[in-house]
Amino acid sequence: MRSLLNNLKNNKRVFLKKDTLIYDLIETILIIGVVLSVLIFILGPVAAVLKESFMHKGNPDLKNFQYAFSRGGKLLLNSVFSAGLATALTLIFAVCIAVYGTFSRGLLKKIMPSMLMLTMISPPFVASLAYITLFGRRGLITHKLLGLTINPYGWHGVVLMQALGSISIAALIILGTLKSMDGSLIDASSDLGAGHWHTVKNVVLPAARPGIIAAGFLTFIRCLSDFGTPIIIGGKFNVLATQAYLEVISSSNLPAASAMSVLLLLPALLAFAYYNHSIKSLKLHGGSNTKSQLREASLRLDGPIGFALKLICWLYIGAMLAQYGSILLSAVSYYRGGSIVFTLEYVKAMRYGKLRSFFRSLWYSFVAGITAGLLGNLFAYYTVKRRIWGSKLLDFAASLPYIIPGTFFGIGYILAFRNYPLKLTGTGMIVLLNCIFRQLPTASKAASSVLVGINPDLENGARDLGAPKLLALKDIVFPLLRPAFAVSFINTFTATMTTVGAIIFIISPSAKLATVEMFDTLRNGDYGVGAVIANMIIYSTLIINILFSRFVLKEKSVKGVMSNVSSDKRFGQAL
Repeated sequence: MRSLLNNLKNNKRVFLKKDTLIYDLIETILIIGVVLSVLIFILGPVAAVLKESFMHKGNPDLKNFQYAFSRGGKLLLNSVFSAGLATALTLIFAVCIAVYGTFSRGLLKKIMPSMLMLTMISPPFVASLAYITLFGRRGLITHKLLGLTINPYGWHGVVLMQALGSISIAALIILGTLKSMDGSLIDASSDLGAGHWHTVKNVVLPAARPGIIAAGFLTFIRCLSDFGTPIIIGGKFNVLATQAYLEVISSSNLPAASAMSVLLLLPALLAFAYYNHSIKSLKLHGGSNTKSQLREASLRLDGPIGFALKLICWLYIGAMLAQYGSILLSAVSYYRGGSIVFTLEYVKAMRYGKLRSFFRSLWYSFVAGITAGLLGNLFAYYTVKRRIWGSKLLDFAASLPYIIPGTFFGIGYILAFRNYPLKLTGTGMIVLLNCIFRQLPTASKAASSVLVGINPDLENGARDLGAPKLLALKDIVFPLLRPAFAVSFINTFTATMTTVGAIIFIISPSAKLATVEMFDTLRNGDYGVGAVIANMIIYSTLIINILFSRFVLKEKSVKGVMSNVSSDKRFGQAL
């Protein structure tokens, strides 16, 4: 009997040892897969663009850059000019909205977060479409109300539309930074006799500087790589991203487009260097997850400063209401004979092909959201928690998609995956992979922010009890990463539903997405059908985000998810 028990114990040890070996093997495969995915699908396209830009007819040469400078030297200056001006305009409005949204009381404070969330779920070119509808040569405001026939096209239209489309995300980032601010600083300023303006200038704005710098960097990169807005409302004003797009689409001149993308990368890298230097120079103080004392502090925004901030907020809300109202109206009406005629012809014009593109967008966005969330969690766990070899280099490589312009990333996918063994051009997989790895920086940074606050004793205790590392990851760490997974999904799903910058180069007729269909209809002047597609994208994205947030975080709305995120200081620093 004793020998039988000993045999059973020995067999159990053997089985446990075998299970541990199997789990360790699976985890090793996971680590290799995560590392290879970053190297292949992020560094691979970047290296492909750099290589192509320095090659001419199979030999190293600088002729591509000579051509790029001759065709795009002035366009590069246009790109930096318009992106810089749009960034400055965005930050002015975003800072005013964030400050007033943090300290104001009443109706405006309640509706502002919801308005910012809604305007984040906006397809590209929506602002341009509304701009043409309201202020075009036959616009509802300029022509119908004021009787004017003005030219809305040019650099001023590009700057205004880029700024209008970037204010919401910039304001949310700054708002999240202000929520993590220590409210006792404001109380101390008031106790020392400082007025409202001096408190805002000397206390609030310096505390919001990390968010302002981050918002400015993201806005500048976004505007720098925007080629659609100049095409639609730029008129004779052209930028380098547009020229790179035309080089690919019109003449398939990939070497020239690569050289132009490298030129576009230079101001992006300079902006990143300034951003990185500024963030490191700031004395950021750590905090806990408790509610910020700012909620208990009072800062009355009275007088001229309060009136000015309130006016700017209402102007922004009015512009957003006019924008979305005009899009909704354009989808079901047209202007004829001095009056508005309601019709369903634009809805009926949504042929089967366009509907297929819309449902394909939904499917791609869902798959990309789930995959990016899981991959971001794994990547952050192995680089932040486990600190595998080369973690810092891998983290920098994973951050590249947010540093480089979208046109650069899209052209890189054409060059990197046009030959065997990874020939993906012309398939839907290349679009899906581009969307996943384009949003990997947000997914990994969100997970990193949560991992920093997880007590390591939880995982160590499970491993001390005999649990393999993989089971500790599955049963202990992953459940605690649910908020990061939800944020990653919502961000990736929304971005995939509304993206066009990078995928425009790799899309094929068999894998068209709704945003590309919208871009084609607007470029052809079919604004009614474009408005229908825009409305379908906005409302479907909003509904799915709400349903997903209720399922994962048990929240009733996307606002609940994002308010939890923005109130967490670590998430603000990650953004």
